[in-house]
Amino acid sequence: MPIKIPDQLPAREVLVREGVSVMDERTALRQDIRPLQIALLNLMPNKIRTETQFARLIGASPLQVELTLVRIGNHVAKNTPEDHLISFYQTWEEVRHRKFDGFIITGAPIELLDFEDVTYWNELERILDWTATNVHSSFFICWGAMAAAWHFHKVPKYTLDKKAFGVFRHRNHAPASPYLAGFSDDFAIPVSRWTEVRSADILPASGLDLLMESDVTGACLLAETAGNRLYMFNHIEYDSTSLKDEYDRDVAAGTPIEVPHGYYPDNDPARPPLNRWRSHAHLLFGNWINQVYQTTSYNLEDVGGA
Repeated sequence: MPIKIPDQLPAREVLVREGVSVMDERTALRQDIRPLQIALLNLMPNKIRTETQFARLIGASPLQVELTLVRIGNHVAKNTPEDHLISFYQTWEEVRHRKFDGFIITGAPIELLDFEDVTYWNELERILDWTATNVHSSFFICWGAMAAAWHFHKVPKYTLDKKAFGVFRHRNHAPASPYLAGFSDDFAIPVSRWTEVRSADILPASGLDLLMESDVTGACLLAETAGNRLYMFNHIEYDSTSLKDEYDRDVAAGTPIEVPHGYYPDNDPARPPLNRWRSHAHLLFGNWINQVYQTTSYNLEDVGGA
């Protein structure tokens, strides 16, 4: 089944061009099934690019999914046109009465701030608490994962001496996990962050299981059975040129930055980068959506019940 998104959303044209099946309103209403309700709380500056990245992965599922775009209510976006936000996004206050099968919270380029110094931290804490009662399964990405791990389990983040930047090999610690079904023993994932969560701080009593880890960049993916949550500390959703654009931006601004590790052929930024994580990104999101489908309530209003 295709993903259902607004007809005029810029992501639609990109996804159709890539061969991702996209459904219009009339077709969706004709199908006698309940689509999965998945929301994306988009904290990234370039919201159009980010929503396309996640819609691409969600839209590859064989299930019908209706995607709702959500934003923080008291934060002014500087890199996304206001008319785009008005047309396609709802604030959390506008959707907090709803129930969702899945809820994704993205990263944000604010990781060097203490959590409590983030301007929208209080609202984000309310959102995280709300997911425990209104969301069947949550999927947190990069800074969003660090924020959730701190909020729910007081897992700290640490500032790195230099940015973890590039495509790094990761190990599969849990081949039997339904989230890693079909995963190789090792695989590549993009990393772009100035902070880290350390495996030593993930205590058995927390109920967090370490599923993926890199020898170089550390903990990558945690699963929490009790809360039905996934914590992904890296950017597996990135498209082929995301790291290139970050690198080019920093070079143009004169910001000290190393060539992203393991990204360009022969480490040469003049050559087109190779995408070596696309299949595993689709696999992870497909596995997550399948788990959501297998375990969520048929009656959406029962989500969050005892």
